[in-house]
This record gives sequence, C-alpha cells and structure tokens, in this order.
Amino acid sequence: VILIVLPISAFVAAVYVTNRLSADSELVVLQTAGASALRIGRPVITFGVLVALLVAVLAHVLVPAARAELSTRSQEISRDITAQFLKEGQFLHPTADIAVYIRNITELGELEELFLEDSRNPEAVVTYTAKRAILVRGDTGPRLVMSDGLAQTFRADTGRLSTVAFADFAYDIGALIGPDGRRTRDLREFPTSVLLSPSESDLASAYGDLPDFLFEAHDRFAKSLLAIVVPLMGFATLLLGGFSRFGVWRQVVIAVVLIILVQLVSNVAEEAALKDASLFWLAYAGPTTGGLITATLFYVTSLKRRRGRTPKGVPA
Repeated sequence: VILIVLPISAFVAAVYVTNRLSADSELVVLQTAGASALRIGRPVITFGVLVALLVAVLAHVLVPAARAELSTRSQEISRDITAQFLKEGQFLHPTADIAVYIRNITELGELEELFLEDSRNPEAVVTYTAKRAILVRGDTGPRLVMSDGLAQTFRADTGRLSTVAFADFAYDIGALIGPDGRRTRDLREFPTSVLLSPSESDLASAYGDLPDFLFEAHDRFAKSLLAIVVPLMGFATLLLGGFSRFGVWRQVVIAVVLIILVQLVSNVAEEAALKDASLFWLAYAGPTTGGLITATLFYVTSLKRRRGRTPKGVPA
C-alpha cells in the first residue's frame, strides 16, 4: 500500500507547498529576483529523489521480502488447517472419494486405530488400516505416516482382494484437501535479479510468462523514476499559472488531469508489454511521458519570462 501511495503523496505535497508559495506571492518574488523555474524547483527535485530512494527500497527489497514471508506463513497455516480435517471418533469425507476414521488422537498428536479408504481410482479401491499414525510435513506437502498396518486393494475388474502388511507407510495427505500443497508463486515475491533473468524452474513455479517477469522487474525501476517526475510535474504546472487573487485551482485541476494521463499511458503500455517480452521497455512509458510534460511546462514558463510577460495580478 505504501509503495502505491507514496508517489501520489509526493505529488500532493509538492502541489500543496507550491500553492502556498503562490498564495503568499513568494514565487513572484523569486521570479522577480531573477531565479529561473529550474532553480526554484531544485528543492522539489531533491524531495523527489528522496522519495524515489524510498520507493526503490520498497519495490526491490521490502515488498518482495514481505510477500515471500506472507506466502510462507500462509502455507504453514494451510498445513496446520489440514490437521483440522482429522477428528476422532467419526467418519470423515474430505472428498467424495476419501473416507477417514480415527478412533483416538493423543495429546502428542499421534493417531490411533486409523482407517482410510481411497476410492479415487474405481478400478482399484485401496483401504488402509493402521494401529498408529502421525502427520508430518514434507517438501511437497503434509504426509500421513502410518505404522503397523494393512493395505487392501480391491480390483473391480477381477473381483480379487490383495492384502499387503507394512511396518511403515507414508500417504500423501494432500489428497484429503485437494491439491498437493505446492503453490504458484506471485511475481512480487521474486527479487529483481531473478525477474530480470528467470530460470525455467522460476517460470514454472509462478503465475505469468517471461514478458510478465521482465515487465515486473522494469516496472520497479519505473516506479522510482515516477516518484521523481510526479511531484516535479505538479510543481511545474502550478508555476505556469503565476500569481492570482483567485488562487491556482485551475492549475491544480490541470495537474491532476496530467497525472491521470500519465497513468493511462502506463496502463496501455503495460498491456502491450505483457504480450511481448521484447517490449519490456514500455514499463518506462509513464515516467517518460511525465518527464516530457514537465520539460514542456518548464520551457513554456521560461518563454513567458523571456517575453517579459507580467504574472497575472501583479502591476507592471
């Protein structure tokens, strides 16, 4: 949330301060003293650079780390929830093809007198019985380790029942809750270095293809640049209006419209970049558009001063 709000907050801050300077005629004094628009805007540039550094830390370090930690915690919670499907003294049906019965669950979490019927394959229905079982975590998801039991397989085509005794047997408990517990990662979890050059395993473990990876990486850099451009664009828009007893509300409206325009350009560029990996550079379309608008506004302001145009509301 901070990553999204911070550039907009910088824009609002720049517009607010510039509006106060204009209302108190301080901008007029500076311009009359011969200060150029770029010279007056140096504090805004410095402010934008500081905000850009904060955005860079958020985009490249804190947000990916927080997303990865959140996903890890969510996965751990989902594994703990798996245990809630196991209740003692009653038949449970986590899915239509699975039946589970546990006579008793000890304080240590050991399952006693377990019955589990797996009929997902109608051709071979397997029934497991075990004196003891425990729920453990594996690399691919939770597993049910059964001890001292039998596995009975009934084949409908032949009508035969085969029985196998086992001392220990591991059963994928993910079958009780649906998927195998493996998650598809969010692109925002990956470090920028991985997004710039993802491996085949990275591409296979996350939502999105190569264009999504490249755009996400370059979009992080673009957000930092935008944090510099946005407040400077708001400042340049208000500087263009000069002094007025009625305030600079028209310039404020124009600045907001320009922000919306930059965002629209970013959205259109994102749609194109996500279709073709070679168009990753379109991630910088928003900051580039904002920079061109800002440069144009500064140029128009300097032209007005060169022509000796008197600011509105100030006597010649």
